[in-house]
Amino acid sequence: MGLQTTFLALFALALSACSSITDLKNDMSERMFGRELAEPPEELVEFKPTMTPKVMWQTNLGESLEYDFTPAVEAGMVYAASATGEIAKIDAATGKQVWRINAGEPLSGGVGLGPNLVLVGTPKAYVMAYDQSGKLLWKSKVSSEVLSIPQVTDDLVIVRAGDSRIFGLNAKDGSRKWVYERANPALSLRSSAGVVLADGAVYAGFAGGKMIALRAEDGKIIWEVSVALPKGTTEIERIADITSQPFVDGALVYAVAYQGKIAGVDRATGKAAWSREISSYTGLSAEDARVYVAHASGSVYALEYSSGKTFWRQGSLKNRLLSSPLPLGGIVAVGDVQGYIHFMDREDGAFTARINVQDSPVMPRLTELGSNGLLAQTRKGGVYAISIK
Repeated sequence: MGLQTTFLALFALALSACSSITDLKNDMSERMFGRELAEPPEELVEFKPTMTPKVMWQTNLGESLEYDFTPAVEAGMVYAASATGEIAKIDAATGKQVWRINAGEPLSGGVGLGPNLVLVGTPKAYVMAYDQSGKLLWKSKVSSEVLSIPQVTDDLVIVRAGDSRIFGLNAKDGSRKWVYERANPALSLRSSAGVVLADGAVYAGFAGGKMIALRAEDGKIIWEVSVALPKGTTEIERIADITSQPFVDGALVYAVAYQGKIAGVDRATGKAAWSREISSYTGLSAEDARVYVAHASGSVYALEYSSGKTFWRQGSLKNRLLSSPLPLGGIVAVGDVQGYIHFMDREDGAFTARINVQDSPVMPRLTELGSNGLLAQTRKGGVYAISIK
């Protein structure tokens, strides 16, 4: 059964089981992306490892439920959170907990970092700011659940709510300075896509394949571009949502849409430098003139940054609901639905190593840890620091 056929079948099933459009959007995302498998994952291929990844330390913060969490690293410390309300500061070298607190309510997004700020979001539409010692500084309400990572620039916290509104909050007290909002299709995929900040601009992707750039200081729009155009005869076929964060690299910002395209967009003009047909839910990254993207079907692509030309494609991870690729010098890492981290050679995409951290899906984003390591968080709450040698 192909991906499109599977999607349509699941849509019909979800439609009959859900009582509202919100329930339907949540159910579609749950079934297709990271929680419930539409089709069995492809069997793992055998290969001769050329490197040895090792778990340096691990801890558990509690389950993520339907939310996505990404550990953050700063000044030799790891910050991580979970849906159960747990927030921890951990020594990156040893795994020793410096402190661990409970927010007193469930969490739904994080972790974001800024000068003396540790930021998380809640299902009840709050952004919570702690200092580096774990003391609550302020709590600010936005328009809906906070599914993404709050970002910090200068004296502003930029946060995207689940209804796609983007807020600029005062970093000192959480007071609202500006808000950007737009109309969205009634049927769109629920995702934890947040915003990316670079050089005073805020970049964000939306339902319908649109990407925008805003001025961080006041939320005014700089430009808007169509990365993908909805096509098809049914609402489900016409979904072409950007459900992952854009990625800024040099003069271009890259974005990819589910059931749509990947594009490199000129940051100054908002004009697409190139685009091609690739569908992704979890997104992309870039390093050293290459763009890496995890296709919705499970293939990993390495593309030339200025043209989108394919350098290589690794197609042996079908239906494994891959995380966004993380380039680490000579290798590229992705996590999958069964708790594996796969490592591929930067030059040709050949597998170099594999490690299983937990029998649980890996979150949509891995985090770089120093020059030879990464952090992976799973849906069961495990946080793993992995060294690569």
